[in-house]
Amino acid sequence: MAHSISVSIWAFVFILNIGVSKCYFSVPLKIYTGRYNVSSAVDVTPLRRVASDGSGLSLASDPSGIVNFLDMVNNLEGDSGRGYYIEMSIGTPGQKLNILVDTGSSNFAVAAAPHPYITHYFNTALSSTYRSPGRTVAVKYTQGNWEGELGIDRVSIPQGPNGTFIINIAVILSSEGFFLPGVNWQGILGLAYPMLARPDSSVEPFFNSMVRQFGIPDIFSLQMCGAGLSASNTADPAGGSLIMGGIEPTLYRGSIWYTPIIEEWYYQVEVLRLEVGDQNLDLDCREYNMDKAIVDSGTTLLRLPFKVFNAVVEAITRSSLEFSSGFWDGTKLACWMKGETPWRFFPKLSIYLRATNSSQSFRITILPQLYIQQIKDVDGSLDCYRFGVSSSANGLVIGATVMEGFYVVFDRAQKRLGFALSNCAVSGGVALSEIAGSFSAADVAANCSGGTLKEPLLWVISYTLMAICAVILIILLLLLVLPCRRRDHSGEITDESSLVRHRIK
Repeated sequence: MAHSISVSIWAFVFILNIGVSKCYFSVPLKIYTGRYNVSSAVDVTPLRRVASDGSGLSLASDPSGIVNFLDMVNNLEGDSGRGYYIEMSIGTPGQKLNILVDTGSSNFAVAAAPHPYITHYFNTALSSTYRSPGRTVAVKYTQGNWEGELGIDRVSIPQGPNGTFIINIAVILSSEGFFLPGVNWQGILGLAYPMLARPDSSVEPFFNSMVRQFGIPDIFSLQMCGAGLSASNTADPAGGSLIMGGIEPTLYRGSIWYTPIIEEWYYQVEVLRLEVGDQNLDLDCREYNMDKAIVDSGTTLLRLPFKVFNAVVEAITRSSLEFSSGFWDGTKLACWMKGETPWRFFPKLSIYLRATNSSQSFRITILPQLYIQQIKDVDGSLDCYRFGVSSSANGLVIGATVMEGFYVVFDRAQKRLGFALSNCAVSGGVALSEIAGSFSAADVAANCSGGTLKEPLLWVISYTLMAICAVILIILLLLLVLPCRRRDHSGEITDESSLVRHRIK
């Protein structure tokens, strides 16, 4: 968005300098949206009205018997490569679809027209309860896009709330590069805040509607069980659990460590430090949060700002084997003979998050089994692996690579995210993740995420400047109307917004 402000200012200067000599000019504005590669799917399950312990957290079970979170265990399918998806029933009578679970966006969007890569779709004509106010929505990505209309209909979750509720649905009528070959999902469930909803924040997100209509606590928790399994272990298929309205204690071990949600748009957190093995990267903590640090189940990898990514790769190479640059940038695989594993060549990766007590922090750690990811069916005699960390121009993203090691609590009621050791993050009897704390945060800045303006504010500033430019442009055009009575109006200002701005998958 900083580029958009710059464009507005220079457009203004440009107008003043050449406006008197040119009868027509256009100022196209294109907002860079980043790359968005959806590669997953999700399957949802039951919930009902739940009891609360008074602190905003729901109890593991309701004494009245209305809900039992154990009913929601294993209600997700998928893995880090395909994503995690949940089954929903949409419309009247219900049409069942698999919906991708995504904590990095806020729209509930489903396929509503045939597509060669999906097996079925939501047929609005067959639902007697579907209503559309005639409002269109178009979402464009650097890779892929979809267009459709906003509607309203009833939704139920087979392993979810006992009943149906009314939600906003974006029905996808046409798309390009959004649905991928071999996917087993037909839509996306955005679980983030209204600020990210399209076309604007007046579209109430799915979970907000559920909380309001069912009266459940404003909290959900997520366990993603693809750690070390998606590549070759089909005997123990991956999946997971989406617990809506609370926390299920059987899904984690030890204590839950909480970090504040910095701002309610994405689930933005504050990263204080990164370590590679026992090496502290020794970067200014603002580098880790440039321009934000978020927790996003719809992103496959751990994504790091360029400077941080380069420091991580440099630290790993000091203690590992030599690999070509293609391995680190994701264009090449590293292979070993079948039966051999590369884990001993790579160190642990640790992320320090600020605790709810701002003077303290805690550390979440993943073993190389999570970020050196096996790719199946490459060669009959070799086991090949990819690097599960990538560079990002749009902030640090704690994606599935890290989340698969933990049970993650999205406690929106108390504006905090919780991390606990996931019971399914184990491979061959080895725990693939660790949590430790608390540590003093006295050696880091009081605010590591305050170095840049937040993107929504930049949008406001940018469009304000464009409005000023537009007023001046109109005045100039009026002054030039006599010598330029005939004009070509083919130029237009385009705003290519994405479902989630500046998101990279």
